[in-house]
Amino acid sequence: MNIQIDNKDFNLLIEYDQIKKRTRLIGIQLNVDYDNRVPVFIGVLNGSFLFLADLIKEVTISSEVTFVKVSSYEGEKNSGKIKLELGLQMDLKDRDVIIVEDIVDTGATLRFLIDKISEQHPSSVAVCTLLLKPKMLKEAIKEITYVGFEIPDEFVVGYGLDYNGLGRNLKDIYRAEYVPSET
Repeated sequence: MNIQIDNKDFNLLIEYDQIKKRTRLIGIQLNVDYDNRVPVFIGVLNGSFLFLADLIKEVTISSEVTFVKVSSYEGEKNSGKIKLELGLQMDLKDRDVIIVEDIVDTGATLRFLIDKISEQHPSSVAVCTLLLKPKMLKEAIKEITYVGFEIPDEFVVGYGLDYNGLGRNLKDIYRAEYVPSET
């Protein structure tokens, strides 16, 4: 199935049923890994809100949820400039922290966020990401513990991810169609 957002063509990459199944499995693993603990889930806005909402429904252990907003994208490109637009609103000292991301590509934004969180001396920091582009990572990030799907280096939209602010509401995930440039 193909769709168009802001005059750009996208085709289906991951159906919502696959996302739901994978999210359920991650939730089960989190319940096991954090049994008898009370982790803090930190959703990274804006992209993670749908994934975190579905994930937290699968988590049966006691837990807390908060959000941060970090930006580095301009259109389809990672600008390389990282800004913390909405900071942490709680003390994380001696807490188990699970950062919930929509997508990890170069890892620069995630590394920035892990470093900020680590300044508060949490007991542990883990990352749960819906999508991971392993070939794009600039450095290994040991905190990446829970991964929904590994994808190639393609621009994706839907299920919280946007293109120029549009498409977050799509339940499936779509990839931008590649249009070869004329030479």
